[in-house]
Amino acid sequence: MEVPRLDHALSSPSSPCEEIKNLSLEAIQLCDRDGNKSQDSGIAEMEELPVPHNIKISNITCDSFKISWEMDPKSKDRITHYFIDLNKKENKNSNKFKHKDVPTKLVAKAVPLPMTVRGHWFLSPRTEYTVAVQTASKQVDGDYVVSEWSEIIEFCTADYSKVHLTQLLEKADVIAGRMLKFSVFYRNQHKEYFDYVREHHGNAMQPSVKDNSGSHGSPISGKLEGIFFSCSTEFNTGKPPQDSPYGRYRFEIAAEKLFNPNTNLYFGDFYCMYTAYHYVILVIAPVGSPGDEFCKQRLPQLNSKDNKFLTCTEEDGVLVYHHAQDVILEVIYTDPVALSLGTVAEITGHQLMSLSTANAKKDPSCKTCNISVGR
Repeated sequence: MEVPRLDHALSSPSSPCEEIKNLSLEAIQLCDRDGNKSQDSGIAEMEELPVPHNIKISNITCDSFKISWEMDPKSKDRITHYFIDLNKKENKNSNKFKHKDVPTKLVAKAVPLPMTVRGHWFLSPRTEYTVAVQTASKQVDGDYVVSEWSEIIEFCTADYSKVHLTQLLEKADVIAGRMLKFSVFYRNQHKEYFDYVREHHGNAMQPSVKDNSGSHGSPISGKLEGIFFSCSTEFNTGKPPQDSPYGRYRFEIAAEKLFNPNTNLYFGDFYCMYTAYHYVILVIAPVGSPGDEFCKQRLPQLNSKDNKFLTCTEEDGVLVYHHAQDVILEVIYTDPVALSLGTVAEITGHQLMSLSTANAKKDPSCKTCNISVGR
C-alpha cells in the first residue's frame, strides 16, 4: 500500500509554520514523553485512546524508515493523528520544541501502518535515534485528545546507498577538471611507520580500517580496510609534491603495480573541509579480492579507461595513467603492499599538518559536494 510522505513540521527553524504536502500541522507545541504541556499547547486532557506498543522499525535507509505498532482496538476509530517524537540518541532526554533547532516533533494524519517517515531535514545517515509515538484525536474546537507516549525505541539510520553515491559522483564529475599524466602512486608516513612494517609485518604494508573523514554517510568509513595512496602531481614538474601532511618519508611505487587490468576501480566519496578545494576518494581492488567484493556491493564502479578522476589506458603496448587536476585524489588500495615493490626515501619539503584529512568533518553547507539527503 502506498503511504504518504512524512516531512518535518517546520520548513526551517525561523520560518512561519506552513502546510507541507501530505502533512498535518495543526498541532505545533506538543507535550513531551512525560505528558507535560504548555497552557497554550492546544492539547486536551488525556482520555481513553489506545497507547501504541510493540513498535517495529523497518526498511531503514540513510534518510527514511518505516514504523508500525500495535494498539488496543478500543477507541481506535477516534484516532485522527499520530504524534511522533524523533530525537538523536544523545538528546533523548530533551523532548521539548527547540525553536532554534530543527524540530523533531512530527505530526501525521492517521494512515494505515506501516507508515514511512522520510525527510533529510531531520534524518542523517549512520546516526542513532530514539522514537516514541502517541495517538491523538482532533476535537471540534481544534484541541487534541492524546494517548500516553509509547515506549522509547532506538534505531540507527543506514549509510548512503549506491544511488546516493552516484549523485555524489555526478557532482564530483562537474569539477574534476582536465587530466594530468602521472607514473607513480605514493604514500607518506613517519620513519617509525616504515620501521614497524619491516620489523612486524614482513616488509609489507597492511590494510587498516578507514577513519571517519569525509561524508558522514559514506559506506567505506569505519568499514573498508585498505592502504591510502596519493597520485597527484605538481602542474609545473609532473612529479609528486615535496610537501606532505603525513610524514617526511615517502613510499613510491610504479602505477601499474597497483592499478592495471587485473584491478577494479570504485568511487568512494566526495567532500570538502570548509575549504575551496575538494577531495575525491577512489578505491582500487584486485579483481575477486575481499575488498573487491565489499566495494561491488556498496560503491559505484568506474570504467578504468574512461572516467573523470583516474584512468589507465594502453598506448603502443604501454599502460598510461592520468589523474584529475582540480580535485585532490585519495586512493585506497585494498590488499597488502610489499615495500620491495617500490622505494622509501625522505622528502625535502615541509610537513603541512593543516592539510591532513584524518577524521576530518565534511562541510555540510557546501553546495558543491552535498546531496539532498541527510548530512
